[in-house]
Amino acid sequence: MAEHLLLVEHQDDWKPGFPTLPVVTAREYLASGELAAKRDLRVINLCRSDRYLSVGYYCSLLAEARGHKIIPTVRTLQELSSRELYSLATEELDALVQRLLGRRHSGALVPTAYELIMCFGQCDAKELQPLAREIFETFRCPILRVEFRRQGTWRIGSIKALSLTAITSAGGEGLLFSALEGYLSQRWRQPRARLAYRYDLAVLHDPTEDLPPSDGKALKRFVKAGKALGVNVELIQRKDYSRLAEYDALFIRETTRIGHHTFRFAKKADSEGMVVIDDPDSILRCTNKVYLAELLAAHRILRPKTLVLRRENLLEAEALIGYPVVLKIPEGSFSRGVFRADDRAGLKRIAANLFKQSDLILAQEYLYTPFDWRIGILGRQPFYACKYFMSRDHWQIVKHEADGRHEQGEFETLPIEAVPTAVIKTALKAAGLIGDGLYGVDLKETPAGPVVIEVNDNPSLDAGIEDQVLGDALYTRVIAEFVKRLDQRRIAKPRPC
Repeated sequence: MAEHLLLVEHQDDWKPGFPTLPVVTAREYLASGELAAKRDLRVINLCRSDRYLSVGYYCSLLAEARGHKIIPTVRTLQELSSRELYSLATEELDALVQRLLGRRHSGALVPTAYELIMCFGQCDAKELQPLAREIFETFRCPILRVEFRRQGTWRIGSIKALSLTAITSAGGEGLLFSALEGYLSQRWRQPRARLAYRYDLAVLHDPTEDLPPSDGKALKRFVKAGKALGVNVELIQRKDYSRLAEYDALFIRETTRIGHHTFRFAKKADSEGMVVIDDPDSILRCTNKVYLAELLAAHRILRPKTLVLRRENLLEAEALIGYPVVLKIPEGSFSRGVFRADDRAGLKRIAANLFKQSDLILAQEYLYTPFDWRIGILGRQPFYACKYFMSRDHWQIVKHEADGRHEQGEFETLPIEAVPTAVIKTALKAAGLIGDGLYGVDLKETPAGPVVIEVNDNPSLDAGIEDQVLGDALYTRVIAEFVKRLDQRRIAKPRPC
């Protein structure tokens, strides 16, 4: 069984009368010797200082280097050092904060601030225990002080690690030692394995998303493909933003938007020198349909007759395109924000709603075909092809209902060699204007030739649909692309002098 060890900065921090536990000073632990050589140690860092390069920081740093199981880890200390770093994770907790604190503080005199001390996920307020546990699971630090603020709704205002002396001087020994006893009796969680892999790939996803780019089965197959290629594929979520630099590469499997955390993840990964798909430039270029329409026009790639509309030139859609006309919000995905106007009244009504969201909207010629081609492009090469059929009794692939439900049409996945050559060539040309990442090019076949509808930076890769022809090879192909790029960066990286 693992041996426990508590670290304090000064010997007299652990006062007479405190529980009899194995306690050593930071100086003793940092010194090379018997403690450094031990392997099966569970270390709890209760030092007074936790700032960067302090004694407490070095204790956590050296514990990780020695293979000891430490709380808090250096990563946790870094997260708690800056609101900018921990704010993404606290946003995920705010719904629970509002529910519990809103219930606790109700009536005429509602405070605007509230403070909670928690030790190892335990607190004195029984009704707030679920919140304390969730905060501890997010920031595994022995002692935390969390300030909640009410600005319309309750949310976490600040979160700070406290030292042993801070809580004992405030008379919090009872809570601390009760929580410590319970914590020491639990099984210590094993850290994620990293050493057996060549690279670590983070896959950003949202398990609550209604129409994610990859379903749960597909995500599991990415993990499996990674193991076969020596890549540790780990699923991460929005709350893991501060951990991003731990990885070598980022694969975004959550619907991307500008001004959204997916875009911040992409920019952060790119600035860290990581391999990232989707990269920030691809997101910028694909997400805005106005930009994409102008890009295709400038390079003479066939597209539906298209107009960029402002409020003052709205009726140009009627004069230059005619009815029916398709109206689009510049940013949208999975057929969201796309509407069809069959007459002037419909044009004005739909446009009025869309102009509330954007100063510019897009009007496009309505081209009905029973299906759209989707050609998957990765690293400037085609690797899958699907026919997406219109949903039943509807003119789009995805039919969105007013109550939030949706219905999708049928599909047919084909080998690349079964796709008309002109469709593949047009898809490659359109995707090449965006970059060398992963794209899904949507096209319609017309008498004039293939017409590009959209280039998607975040195409669907779902189990049983896009992988129907390639099977597991589709997932292997994606992971192999990451490996190739990571290998190239490793070779190109200059050697230190």
